[in-house]
Amino acid sequence: MDRATDGELRCRYRPGDVVDGFTVGPRMHEGGNGYLFHVTAPADRDPGFPLLMKVPAIGPGEPAISIVGFEVEEMILPMLRGRAAPRVVATGDLLRSPYIVMERIDGESLAAKAQAAPLPPDEVARIGAAIADALVEIHAQDVVHLDVKPENVMLRADGSAVFLDFGFSQHARLPDLLAEEQRYAAGSAAYVSPEQLSGRRNDPRSDIFALGAVLYELATGETPFGEPATIAGMRDRMWREPEPPRALNPDIPPWLQEVILRCLHPKAERRYPSASVVAFDLHHPDSVSLTERSTRSAGPGFTRHFGRWWRHWREATAPETPRPARAAPVILVAVDTEHPDDPRHPALQAATRNVIAMNPESRLICVSVIRAPRLGEGDAMEDTASGKHLEHVTRLKRWVEPLRHPAAQSSLHAVESGNAVDTLLDLAHANHVDLIVLGAPSPEQARLAWWRSVASGVTANARCSVYVVRVPTPNDDAADSR
Repeated sequence: MDRATDGELRCRYRPGDVVDGFTVGPRMHEGGNGYLFHVTAPADRDPGFPLLMKVPAIGPGEPAISIVGFEVEEMILPMLRGRAAPRVVATGDLLRSPYIVMERIDGESLAAKAQAAPLPPDEVARIGAAIADALVEIHAQDVVHLDVKPENVMLRADGSAVFLDFGFSQHARLPDLLAEEQRYAAGSAAYVSPEQLSGRRNDPRSDIFALGAVLYELATGETPFGEPATIAGMRDRMWREPEPPRALNPDIPPWLQEVILRCLHPKAERRYPSASVVAFDLHHPDSVSLTERSTRSAGPGFTRHFGRWWRHWREATAPETPRPARAAPVILVAVDTEHPDDPRHPALQAATRNVIAMNPESRLICVSVIRAPRLGEGDAMEDTASGKHLEHVTRLKRWVEPLRHPAAQSSLHAVESGNAVDTLLDLAHANHVDLIVLGAPSPEQARLAWWRSVASGVTANARCSVYVVRVPTPNDDAADSR
């Protein structure tokens, strides 16, 4: 499965391999998000445009989040239509042969353009308008990209923009795997929005903030908030204003500074309301309504910065607003995938089936808490974080298949943790779970001490209802017959 040498990212394929009929060609790119290969389709499946195969990196040193991001992209990308994203031709089975075969976009990477910044204002506006037009297209399909940056944008020869890498994205009608597992998925440090840092991943205006950061970089040659290496450093943008672009490049016209700073406002409601409005202003500079920010030439100073920080701190510490009641409940099921032959699985499946049958619209979150190895990763694929995650997610897929619950209402999570009780409780709280379903201790465990079991810990501390499924024993059957 893996033929990489020491020090390389792990990959299942090599040039010349044939995968489900697709012939793997030269490697085009490798990095933290996996590999891209040129690929050729068989004659009966040739779509008539050039193709790439994306393959996740799996093995030693590869975090499990890389697999989660691949799962996210595998769900979202095939649903997108239009020219703002690559067309998908085929996807592979996650465990047997994970891959996405997609359209190869011919054009220029925006990252190459950014290296030549600062660019002329009219070119900044043209590129920004193309990105905004592409955002309009994907937002209309209920997708927020959440990682807009030069490396993730290609410019076609006709000037239109195409987004790459949807591994951080969120689809309004699909499970948000990254958010449900509480994995850090805010995006790239230089472009991430304030609300993403607070855990909000469903606001299209986050992409408008990132677009503003890209425009700032193209116009000045600098990113608006630098390249912070810590989450604390990134949080400054939740209240702080960037240096006005004209302070770095006086050639920037006031109208362009107005657009950039409006996109970068810390409060989402003070930014442009939609990407279509940004696109209009960038296409029609003469129509931009100018405010005092259009002519700023210096930062706001200590007093204004302190006032913003103080207001942000007060809002952050205000009591949480109660969430409204929902018609469709959220159900979390704890599944022990480390013991797939455990006799409690059929009873747990039957109980889960009965629960979701009472409300077919319910959201089902299946979680397996897997133990981390005591001495870190091993050499075998199944002993690595990414390989183990892949294996246990596959076991969850097999476990949930007989339930026949709609995929758009189900999500599967394999979480590595040394404390199953705290992990399940944290996930339940973060996802506003209404009911936790889990198995009772086995008879052997129960004889040792019920109060030490995961079921007892969850039952005692959960903020929602808990349904503990007990497996009948032979003694129970004998008692029932008397």
